[in-house]
Amino acid sequence: MAGADAPFRVPVLLDQANSFFWTSGRDGRLRFLRCRACGYFLHPPGPRCPRCGGSSLGPEAVSGRGSIYSYTVNHQPWMGDAEPYVVAVVEMAEQEGLRLTTNIVGCPVEEVAIGQEVQVTFEHHDPVWVPVFERLTP
Repeated sequence: MAGADAPFRVPVLLDQANSFFWTSGRDGRLRFLRCRACGYFLHPPGPRCPRCGGSSLGPEAVSGRGSIYSYTVNHQPWMGDAEPYVVAVVEMAEQEGLRLTTNIVGCPVEEVAIGQEVQVTFEHHDPVWVPVFERLTP
């Protein structure tokens, strides 16, 4: 989703620590920091691995698949958007506890469920690519 089709988003302040995350959607891949010493993914980005204390971290692409860990439906209209929308916490398939707060899109809000499998897609809000998730179809 790009340009005028994309909903309003609060602008992201890019910095050295987070720019890889917010711009990686350009190639359709979701990336998180990963510890080079023990392989642990961490999000949000930080200077050290919370598992081993290592400081050799780098962005690594993940599958983009996960499951809905928790969610809520927002009915409050913001910036002229009158439709209810889903704010969800998605746990990524690569690692238990690797979670991302996001939106579930392309599905009626009443069909969203905890445990549902989802796949990342991106909204382009120049210069960033916001990761949002769609249900996986069986």
